[in-house]
Parts: sequence; structure tokens; C-alpha cells
Amino acid sequence: MTDTRPNVLFLLTDQERADLLAPEGLPVETPNLDRLRDEGTWFDRAYTPVGICTSARASLLTGLYPHAHGMLNNSHEADAIRTDLPEGMPTFGERLAEAGYENTYAGKWHVGQTRGPESFGFEYFGGSDDHHDDLDVRYKRYKESLDVEEETVEDAVYADDGEGGMLVSGTSSLPPEATRTYFLAELTIEAIERRAEGEEGEDADAPFFHRTDFLGPHHPYVVPEPYASMYDPEEIEPWPSYAETFEGKPRVHEQYTRYRGVDDFDWETWSELVANYFGFVTFIDDQVGRILDALAEYELDEETVVVHAADHGDFTGSHRQFNKGPLMYEQTYRIPLVVRDPTRETVDESDAFVRLHDLMPTFLDWGDAEVPDGLHARSLLPLLVGDDTDDWPDAVYAQYHGDEFGLYSQRMLRTERYKFVYNGPDTNELYDLREDPHELRNLADHPHYEDAKAELQEALVERMNEVDDPLRKWVPKSFR
Repeated sequence: MTDTRPNVLFLLTDQERADLLAPEGLPVETPNLDRLRDEGTWFDRAYTPVGICTSARASLLTGLYPHAHGMLNNSHEADAIRTDLPEGMPTFGERLAEAGYENTYAGKWHVGQTRGPESFGFEYFGGSDDHHDDLDVRYKRYKESLDVEEETVEDAVYADDGEGGMLVSGTSSLPPEATRTYFLAELTIEAIERRAEGEEGEDADAPFFHRTDFLGPHHPYVVPEPYASMYDPEEIEPWPSYAETFEGKPRVHEQYTRYRGVDDFDWETWSELVANYFGFVTFIDDQVGRILDALAEYELDEETVVVHAADHGDFTGSHRQFNKGPLMYEQTYRIPLVVRDPTRETVDESDAFVRLHDLMPTFLDWGDAEVPDGLHARSLLPLLVGDDTDDWPDAVYAQYHGDEFGLYSQRMLRTERYKFVYNGPDTNELYDLREDPHELRNLADHPHYEDAKAELQEALVERMNEVDDPLRKWVPKSFR
């Protein structure tokens, strides 16, 4: 009997802002991702459940918020609360494998120190970096096969982080085909080719799930030519949120510019970094184009769902910030999410509030695999096909627990008009996104917004109760 379940190709980027891919978004060349969006469904209100790599990726695997899976901060740092996901916790890779999918994986993992993709139902192809994961030797061998000189970085920009400076941006001496970004596309094309040719021993009728995790456009924004010169810094206008004064904001906001070593960066410096960030995005987009072309070449495009998302966003100078942290602004919490499903009729766009970890049950739905009980996520298939979703949440809830600078409790509720942020050790935040879309004015103490704030606080606690958030009994005490 022929297996009619679709293949799934999942392309995840690291720290890609939603406004890079949104219709009428930033002036960045992304023709291949644009094509994917135009042929599929764009989720205009997609958010990460948490703005840090390990935590978000663990939520994606499990369909749970971080407090439930336990990966509260990055697993590779010395202060990691957990170094690996708990044993026995259901993940979509394992469930798909049990359902007969052949799962492969390339690129960044960053969900644990000792248990990699092969512990979660995937065959790992390689492509990770030494900083986050120690899983790969193939990229080194690949570069050696190209006989290229050792990489150097020109036009380097460093943040003064008190440890000799952290590389933020620069131009790589490598040709594009010698970079890890290009190599990850090669691994993905290899997986597609292998599947199309049906290697001996594989079930030719079984569907496949392939995941590629690009390591960009995460900093350092080091890209090869011609991408490093593709965008002129002088033509990049300051972000509207660059007008940030930090007045009325939690103290950690201004302090983070010093933590990150960027407090003395002016817009001239930031525009250079943004230009390289844009170039990095276009470089990745070109690799996505190669991958999509391979799908078509091997006549797998009509039976393969393609999903593109990011683990979270990136400030790149917005609010004068670098990287991410305990600042729950749109630039880091809103993510790109596009789905092209050629196996069914789908809508062009959805404005429903969805989360990255909603992909977990969605993948299982495509695969007719068993969906675990107790998830904090919902399948996106009803939204994709335009079914009645009157019971879909009218807001999105997110968390933050801390990073390498220490633990810091935050909770967020984002509705169509407002955003409310609970900050455990500091002042709370309230933004009217209709009147202040760039989140410059904290209205938490404004008398005209007392009623709106009360409603948001009540709704936030309801969401926390729904997911058994351990702070649900304590957060309301800050509302008095």
C-alpha cells in the first residue's frame, strides 16, 4: 500500500527577524524565501516561546514551554541549569521515527551537551560548530577537500565585553562555497539526492523528514563576498526604535548595552553591522534557493512540505541593543514562519497568534503520528487550510528565564493592540502597539491605561495557570 503522507523539509535559521521576510518588510534581497512565502502560507503573528537558543529549540522539540522541559538557559554555558533534556520526554523526532518516517538532520543542535540529534530519532549528517556543539568533523574535511587557505576576517568589528572583545561582524576571506552556510546546503541537497535515489536498505515508500539548522544570521555577522558588500551602510536608516532613551524602562535594558559591550556604538557602527546582517540573510536565502531547486530537480517538490522558521530574532541595534536578552521586544520575539504544503489547499496568510513550538504537533499531524498529551502547543493544520478556528487564542504568551548573565524572570502577553511584560525584579512594561509600534514608551504607570493593564494582567495569569507556570502564584503579587 502506497504511503501518502508528505515528506517534510524544515529549514530553521538562528536569530532571523520576522521583518526580514514579512511582506512589505525590510529592503533585503530574499527572492527564494519570498517565493516560498508566496507559494505557501505566511504566519504574520508567529512568536518564539522564549528568546534564547537552547530553550526555544527544546520547546520546538517537545511542544512545551521552558519551565516544563527544564532547559531554561543555554546548555553550552557554565551556568546551564540543565545540560540535556530529561530522559523520556516525548519529542517530535522520536514520534515521527516510530510512525515510520526516515529522519535526517544537518547543522546546529544546541539542545544539550551529551545527547545529540541521534538520541531523538534523527540520523545526523554533521555541520555543527564547536562553540555550541561538538558533533562534527565533516565541515573540516569538506574545507580541506577544497584546498582553501585558512579563513581570515577583514573589517572586523568587536564589542568591548571586558574579555578582549567579542567579534561581532566582518568580511570572511573564504569563497562562499567554502563556508559552513554553503556546506549546510550541500548536506541538505545530499539528503534529498539520497532520498530520491533510494539507497539500498531504505524503505523507498517511507516518507522522510529532514531538518537543516543554519548557524546564521546569528552573530558574528561574518560573511564572504559578494554578500559583505551587497548592502551600503550609508543607505541604511536608523531603526525607529534606535531613538530609545531607556526612560521608564527596567534598568536592565540600559545595563545590557554595557553587558554586551555596545554602549558606545553609534549608528555609523551599527549600520555596518546591519549591512553584514542583511548580507548574511541574503547568503542564506541563496542556499535555500539551491535546496528548493534540488527538490524540484528530483521531482520531490509536489510531495514535500517545506517549513521555514527561526528560533528567535535579533536586535542588531534596535533599542540600541545587541544580540538578545531580558527585553521582550518584537525584534527578538516575533519570528518568520512560512509553510508551503503542496498536498492540500492552503490559505495565503494567517494573522492568528502562533508559536514556534506549535510546529511540534503540526509535524506529528502531517505524519499521522501520535501527539503526546499535555502539550503547550496546537497543530497549525486547521489554520493552514482555513478551518473554523474560533477557539484559537487571541493573544500570545511567552517566557524568559535568563542567559549567561544570570537568571531573570519575565513573562509576556501580546494581544492585537497591547503588550504586557512582567519583570520579576524590576518595573513591569506596558506598550500600546497601535499608538507606539516601536515600543518606546512604557505605559505601565500611566493612569489612562489602568483598565487595559488590569485586563492584561488577568489574562496573563490565566495563561500561566493553563500551563502550570511555577510563577503563577507569585506574579499577581506584583500587580498590587
